[in-house]
Formats: sequence, structure tokens, C-alpha cells
Amino acid sequence: MVVKTLNARRIGHKAMLFRQLFDSETSTYTYLIADEGTKEAVLVDPVLDKIERDRQLLQELGLTLRYGVETHIHADHISATGRLRELTNCQGVVPENASAKCADRFLGDGEILRVGSVEIKAIATPGHTDSHNAYLVNNDRILTGDALFIRGCGRTDFQNGDAATLYDSVTQKLFALPEETLVYPGHDYRGHLVSTIAEEKQYNPRFVGKTKTSFIKLMNDLNLPNPKKIMEAVPANEKCGKI
Repeated sequence: MVVKTLNARRIGHKAMLFRQLFDSETSTYTYLIADEGTKEAVLVDPVLDKIERDRQLLQELGLTLRYGVETHIHADHISATGRLRELTNCQGVVPENASAKCADRFLGDGEILRVGSVEIKAIATPGHTDSHNAYLVNNDRILTGDALFIRGCGRTDFQNGDAATLYDSVTQKLFALPEETLVYPGHDYRGHLVSTIAEEKQYNPRFVGKTKTSFIKLMNDLNLPNPKKIMEAVPANEKCGKI
């Protein structure tokens, strides 16, 4: 089991448990969030290949999984949410308008998911795909999914992605958050764990000094290969992870 970071923050007299977990095959981060008082938990962007790791961690920490939450319909890995729902009776949560009719709940912009004292607010950040949420956790950290990476951002050339929309999502919504807000991305390919909104506004080469027009040109000229698992991952994730 690879556990990248660990911290807990006091909420009144209780604490929020926060873990950042990593899948090396797809460079995907999964986030475990829980209220240590009620022992209710959420997994954000769980990976099917890592389901035993995550189930063991939940069991060891005495947590009850309430929600499996997706930032978007993934193209690079198969979600574990469907299987976790079968095993734990948790609810599957996806962004509003996501192509996953099997989900239990669709979160729109500004809607809030609660586990105990922990508040998880959806911020609609489309562009990487046409339906994408970032999640603001207790107003001090943002899970940005594939909208914003540490010194980068997600691609916009498939699943109805749109560079102009992503530029607006990042610059108008994410960069409008308090600068001390911690940034936890959906992927990292260079060993970064966490950043801040202030750092990304100052150092992210995809956005610093870029107009919307120059950003669109940059994204359109990337010519990246498709993710290796796109042909199986997208159809499976539209069925909540069922292969």
C-alpha cells in the first residue's frame, strides 16, 4: 500500500482524516476523507485495481464508507465506485450531467456533500471533459481532479473537452479561491503531492501569461496519445465501473 500523505485537521472538537493514495500504473490520486468522530468516510476517484488496498484501509481505521465520489468520467482507469457500492452499500456520486445513469446522486455546482462535520462542496469545472467537478473540502483544500494539476492541467481533446471552457473554469473559479487553499490534483506524473492556489497562479506554465486565445492554441497543439485504457475505461465508467 502506498500512502502519499496524511494529515488531520480539527473541526471543533473532532478531526477530519485526510489521506492521499496513489496508483502508480495510471498516476492517479484517490482521496480518503472521513470524520473521525462519526467514522463516516468518502473515497474520491477510487481505482478498481486498488480496491483491496482501499477496503483494507477503511477496515483498519474503522471507517464506514458513505460515498464513492467521481470528479468526472475517467478515461485512464476503471472506477471502483460500482464495486464499492456492492460491497459497502455506499452511494455513487458523479457530477451533474455526467454520462453515468447508474449513479445514486448527481452533484451540481455549489451543492454540498456532508460526512459528519466534513463539508465537501462541488465546484463545476468543465473543460477537461464536458462534466467535471472539483471538490472544496472544509474550505481549506480543493480536489481539482483533471481540471488543474500541479504546474499543469488536464487535456481537452476527447470526451467533449473544450480548452476555452477549461481556461474559464480554472481562471474564474479555481484561481478565485483564497490563495492559501491547498491544491490536491487527480493525477501527477512528476512526484508532486500538493500545491496551493497561490503557487499555481504564479508558477503554472499552462496559465501564467496566457490569454484564453494562447491557451487554446497551446492545448490544441499538444498532440498527446490517447490513454492506454480509454477504450475500456470510458464505457465501464459510464456504467459506474462495470466492465
